[in-house]
Amino acid sequence: MKPELDDICLLAKQAGQILSAGLGKRHQVTQKGLQDDPVTEIDRQSEQFILERLAVLAPGHTVLTEESGLHNGNTEHTWYIDPLDGTMNYAHDIPFFGVSIAYAHQNQLTMGVIYDPMRDECFYAEKGKGAFCNGRPIHVSAETNLRSALMSTGFSMKLVEMGKDNFTVFKHFMLKSAGVRRMGSAALQLAYAAAGRLNAVWQMSLSAWDVAAGFVIAEEAGAVISDLQGGPDFFKPPYEFLLANKELHPILLEELKIAMQKSESSHEIG
Repeated sequence: MKPELDDICLLAKQAGQILSAGLGKRHQVTQKGLQDDPVTEIDRQSEQFILERLAVLAPGHTVLTEESGLHNGNTEHTWYIDPLDGTMNYAHDIPFFGVSIAYAHQNQLTMGVIYDPMRDECFYAEKGKGAFCNGRPIHVSAETNLRSALMSTGFSMKLVEMGKDNFTVFKHFMLKSAGVRRMGSAALQLAYAAAGRLNAVWQMSLSAWDVAAGFVIAEEAGAVISDLQGGPDFFKPPYEFLLANKELHPILLEELKIAMQKSESSHEIG
């Protein structure tokens, strides 16, 4: 049984109420895996709520969630859940975080919902049907000038473990563009790019639940997404990507290659 997009939007909004109700309260913050990768009791409460609802809405489906991992089921139907994207922001009472839910049918991402409870903004899309925010169609920006482009990225602790350097790339684009933001929520930065608020996004080393919903929404909004070498196979580990409109994307890809060569050269010298 395939889900309805309206049901996913409602589920994200209900989970978002859990997040907004807990903001500003004292949290039980623990570290998982790598250092500086926090999790709160609200992450777990939101995830448990989503899992309980999916057991009713989509019984027997496979679910991959950030906190409890893989829940095996019918692999024809797979869900990617981030119950609180932006936990570091949340734990510090910074009101920029959200819920991200994506659905894949036969290994193809087909629906995505990202909900920001602090602004009551629900970004959503179904493959082939366009992208929306609170009922209004959204589209990527029409910016074609790199110098005027506002970009966004992030710095996962995985980069340290994998020996990757995003700081050199960050500096390169800071000098070439209108600026680069580190927003602290991969899902919301993808939603913002889909809505034309950001002109481009690149990321290194994320997880499936960080990007699945955002990829559906951004592509339906007209974004071109590739891996960091320009290839089309970007929804796979380590979930690295470059996203922009079709005119800006090739320009950014060439600059990205230059920046990554600089990064490699600095490591060789070091």
